[in-house]
Amino acid sequence: MSTIPRHRVSVIGGGGNVGAATAFALIAKGVPAEVLIVDVVDKAAEGQALDISDSAFMMPGTCRKGSFKEAGQSDVIIVTAGARQHPGEPRSNLIDRNYKIIKSIMDSLQPIKPSAKILMVSNPVDVLTDIAQKTSGLPRRQVIGSGTYLDTGRLRSTLSDITQVSPTSIHAYMLGEHGDNQFTSWSSARIGGRPLLEHPKMQGVDLDGIYSNIQQKAYVIIDAKGSTYYGIGICAATLAEALLNNTSQVFPVTNYVETYECYMSWPAAIGSDGVEQSFDVKLSGEESKKLDKALAAIKSVSSKY
Repeated sequence: MSTIPRHRVSVIGGGGNVGAATAFALIAKGVPAEVLIVDVVDKAAEGQALDISDSAFMMPGTCRKGSFKEAGQSDVIIVTAGARQHPGEPRSNLIDRNYKIIKSIMDSLQPIKPSAKILMVSNPVDVLTDIAQKTSGLPRRQVIGSGTYLDTGRLRSTLSDITQVSPTSIHAYMLGEHGDNQFTSWSSARIGGRPLLEHPKMQGVDLDGIYSNIQQKAYVIIDAKGSTYYGIGICAATLAEALLNNTSQVFPVTNYVETYECYMSWPAAIGSDGVEQSFDVKLSGEESKKLDKALAAIKSVSSKY
C-alpha cells in the first residue's frame, strides 16, 4: 500500500512547460514529496499530473492535480505561471503583464501556511519575487526566486569545457539581475582555491564572448522552440529540495539583501527556513558599477508596485 510523503510541493502554472518540467524534475530527482499540479487551465493540470504520475511508480514522490487552496498549505510553493516571453523581448517588458497574474495567484492561495516557502520562477523574477513577498504576506526570508542560478550553471558548464574541471568544482557566479543587467563576478571566481583567471587554460580566453553567449542562450532557445523549460525545471527542483531538506547550500538566487535594500540575484544559503544567510561578494571597481546598474534597473521597476 502506498503512503503519502510528508512534504508537499505545489507547482503553480504546472499545466505549462516550465511548471511540468519542474514537477517532473522533482519526481525524477527522487524528492520524497507530494507534488501538486495547479493551473487555471484545469484540463492542462490534470493531463500533466496524470502523465507525470506515470513516472513516479519507482520513486518516493507522488504527483496529482491540486487546488489553489491546497497549494496555499504546501511546504514549498513554486510559481511558474506568467505571460510568455516573446522572441527578442527583454524580461523587464513582462512586468506589466505579470503583475496582475502574481497578485491573483497570491490572493487565491490565501490563507497561506505561515511556514511555507515561495519559490518564484516567473520572469522578470527579481521584481516578481518582490511583488510575491508583498502580496503573500510572508517574511522576506521565506520568499525567494530562481535568480541567476541557471545563468550560473551555464557559466560553470562553459568554464568546465575550457578548464576540464567539473562544473561543481568551479566557484563563479552570474549576479545582480536575472536579465539584461546581469554580470559575471570574474574577480571573485575560484577554482581549486585559486583565482579562476590564473588557471593556465583561462589565459587568452575571450571573457566578453563567454558572457555574451550566456546572455544570449535563452533567446536562442526561445527563438528555436518558443520557451526554455528543462534547465530551469531542474534548477527549481534543486532549490525546492534544498528548502525541504535544510541543506544550507549556497545558490545565486533572488533574495532580499539588506545591504542593498532590494531583492536581487545574489549568493545565499538556503535551508528549511528559507534564506539562512546572504553573502558579501567582493567585486572589482568595474563589477561594482555593473551591480549598481542592475540594482537601479530592479528598483526602478519594483518601486512602481
